[in-house]
Amino acid sequence: MRGLRILETRRSRSLRAAQPSAESRLWSRLRNRRLAGFKFVRQAPVGPYFADFCCREEKLIVEADGATHSTDAERAHDARRDAFLTREGFRVLRANNVEVYENLDGVLETILAALERRETW
Repeated sequence: MRGLRILETRRSRSLRAAQPSAESRLWSRLRNRRLAGFKFVRQAPVGPYFADFCCREEKLIVEADGATHSTDAERAHDARRDAFLTREGFRVLRANNVEVYENLDGVLETILAALERRETW
């Protein structure tokens, strides 16, 4: 178990170091409880997967998706991943990178609504 934890830590660090710019932009607004006091961590291991951003308290995972999530095979992989995370009790929210760049406040409002379990328009 300890060996697995060490590998997860190394992988998380590697993913954080190679963070795409959209993730970096979103992280700057989620870190240090900047979104209404909710605590997020990035590149958190959940089973065999790593969540871009995870609020463990509310069991919400936020994924920032780029162009690599556009083929049928990639969408099928995302669906399997989301199904696993849902079985583990998480809710998964996806925002594409274009949304993060062009409407960051809207993305943050959607995340906050999910955290507060309220509807958005």
